[in-house]
Amino acid sequence: MIIPTCDRPRPLLEAIDSVRKQDGVTLEIIVVDDSVAATARDVMASIADPRVRYIRRPEPSLGRPALVRNDGARLANGRYLYFLDDDDLLEPGTLAVMRAALDATPSAGMAFGAIEPFGDDESLLRQESRYFGDARRIARRLRGRLELSARLTFLSTILVNSACMGRRSAFLAVGGYDAAIPICEDTDLWARVAHASGYIFLDRTVVRYRTGAPSLMRSLAPNDERLQVSYRRIHERFRETHGVLSFMAMKLWARAVLQFV
Repeated sequence: MIIPTCDRPRPLLEAIDSVRKQDGVTLEIIVVDDSVAATARDVMASIADPRVRYIRRPEPSLGRPALVRNDGARLANGRYLYFLDDDDLLEPGTLAVMRAALDATPSAGMAFGAIEPFGDDESLLRQESRYFGDARRIARRLRGRLELSARLTFLSTILVNSACMGRRSAFLAVGGYDAAIPICEDTDLWARVAHASGYIFLDRTVVRYRTGAPSLMRSLAPNDERLQVSYRRIHERFRETHGVLSFMAMKLWARAVLQFV
């Protein structure tokens, strides 16, 4: 379990507690502090659990979460990797169920599940609940690794980082998170893993996703340059890896067919 954190000590403690309560799995919890002032240090000092490791980055990433997540992955020892955001909460039993699903399907590189939003802003909560309810219905109907990969690459995402478990070997095979992507690096990673080695969708809530808290993604405007830069990089990499004809075919398929699934 890798938990990147930046200036959110109280939600971080709740996130760690949700992991420590997981049953039926062997845990290592790696907290990577990306803040300038090491704001997680005091929280981490209060946790007396040998399964939990605290790492402070010597140089903050300055808004490049891919760097922080890759740091955590390099330190991890397990067969499976889970990247939990520091303000989200695992549902009880999530890790055991996802590990069992991947154990039972050795060809799948990743597993993901449904997302339940929570928060104090009722209007935002209704909006996010509709979004992730639609995402769950779409995930049920997708068939095969190419459909998920095309969906994530060319349409709105149906998952979040905190809802995914990846096989370590599959993560390494695709090169981990792309540090050249300012945001949406998680969407890109799981699209590449799914395309290369397939996936499992677990039709159950695996994570509670906090709404309303400040974050990199929530600060974005629809025309934010970082979003445009990110998807240019995602699409360029797809073309480089799979060729122009495959890129055009997948893009057409996604926008003509999959957006109506």
